[in-house]
Amino acid sequence: AARVPASSLFFGKECSGLDSKMNRVCIFGDSIAKGVVMDANNKYVFLKDSFVSLIQRAYSFAVENFARFGCTIERGCSMVDKCSDEISTSDVTVLEFGGNDCDFDWSAVAADPSLPHECKTPLDKFTKTYEDLVKHVRSLKSRPVIMSLPPIDAERYFAHISKGLNSDNILKFIGDVQHIARWQEMYNIAVLNIAKKCDVEVLDTRTAFLLRPDFRDYICEDGIHPNAKGHELIYSTLRKQLA
Repeated sequence: AARVPASSLFFGKECSGLDSKMNRVCIFGDSIAKGVVMDANNKYVFLKDSFVSLIQRAYSFAVENFARFGCTIERGCSMVDKCSDEISTSDVTVLEFGGNDCDFDWSAVAADPSLPHECKTPLDKFTKTYEDLVKHVRSLKSRPVIMSLPPIDAERYFAHISKGLNSDNILKFIGDVQHIARWQEMYNIAVLNIAKKCDVEVLDTRTAFLLRPDFRDYICEDGIHPNAKGHELIYSTLRKQLA
């Protein structure tokens, strides 16, 4: 793969929010930040060497990981409300949302694709809620930093969500399998636009995946969670931004 300067891995405003001299970092997000992967038995497990764990072991600052499996932006707001004391004593608060927000109730879709199904958090609501979350973190005197979304493998993800369901009906609803990837990309674009509007630095892990000859080598069989190699890639990308 072509080599690029570290600064080009970041959208717009290069991230300088992470500093090895920091005392404390909080992380809020979903299963990716939590370190969930799919194992060889197609079971979800916690990865010992997740990117957060690797950061914790490599640096002296404290890392509080409040990420939760299945977390959407609204649930993230609730978590931030509950953890205001921890955030107010953190130099940086990393936010990683969007992967669950753009997802659908696939069993409902498979049952009747003719209905106007909505994803878990419609785009307008996702954008407004994320912007409010950034403002709230700032009001707590912590520096918000947003993570982009890793890419998904649409074919693997379609196979994953279709298990035990009417895959033809799901395909009728989405039009074509690659629509899943385009839909998720739309939410990633929204994340970057939120960061630009709110003047927030971005940890753009997505670009690091897409620079690989085949990013699917870094994604689990479910098509959506980074695997062990993917977490190592995220970690190495973040390290480039640690002074």
